[in-house]
Amino acid sequence: MRRKMAAGNWKMNGSRAALSELEAIAALSADFDVDTLICPPALYVSEALGQASGTSLHIGAQDCHFETSGAHTGDISAAMIVDLGATHVILGHSERRADHGEDSEHVREKARAALGAGLTAIICVGESEDQRLAKNTLDIIGGQLATSVPDVSTAANTIIAYEPVWAIGTGRTATTIEIDEVHDFIRGRLIHRFGDDGQGMRLLYGGSVKPTNAAEIFATDNVDGALVGGASLKAEDFVPIIRALAAS
Repeated sequence: MRRKMAAGNWKMNGSRAALSELEAIAALSADFDVDTLICPPALYVSEALGQASGTSLHIGAQDCHFETSGAHTGDISAAMIVDLGATHVILGHSERRADHGEDSEHVREKARAALGAGLTAIICVGESEDQRLAKNTLDIIGGQLATSVPDVSTAANTIIAYEPVWAIGTGRTATTIEIDEVHDFIRGRLIHRFGDDGQGMRLLYGGSVKPTNAAEIFATDNVDGALVGGASLKAEDFVPIIRALAAS
């Protein structure tokens, strides 16, 4: 059985003071049978690990470079993330694809580096509003999966997050019918390519997940958890989502 996960992506938000929320999240979710992960900005990963020490809360990063070292000003390598003690990294988020011109080939190389360093990669896929309106959603998702996910991916080291671009940070959420269609499609593609590992890879949904819609989303087939943005910044918002996941 696939273990459920609630992952929080803090994006370019937070502060040293805000890291106190991690203690509350860890304490209030300790009894839930769910993997809980927070990915703060890179500057705060080390201190976040200190806050999470002794708890079941996992800490990850929001990106990594595909090289292990070198003349890449401002970048961080997967090996550096591991050296700090973090366990996961988000790759291919639509904001990275849009703001930094990352295509699926870039994402695949980053994922290879992450997996090679021993991190668990959360690889994001998702369509824009124009692509959905043009009824190209499954073609877009299929192409991103085929190119972004390395051949060395396994159920133990790779998680797929479906985040429709038009639902991220907008307050709009895909319907359960839309989520079900895409997650079933992703599952089928993963099984076709990876066999049992494809069956075992966890699939997260992301896109304006909130306490008010979490239970409905988690009742959908092939949804093993969520990649949560703004609602993961505060324990009062994130913990009810974790609770809904544990109850699903």
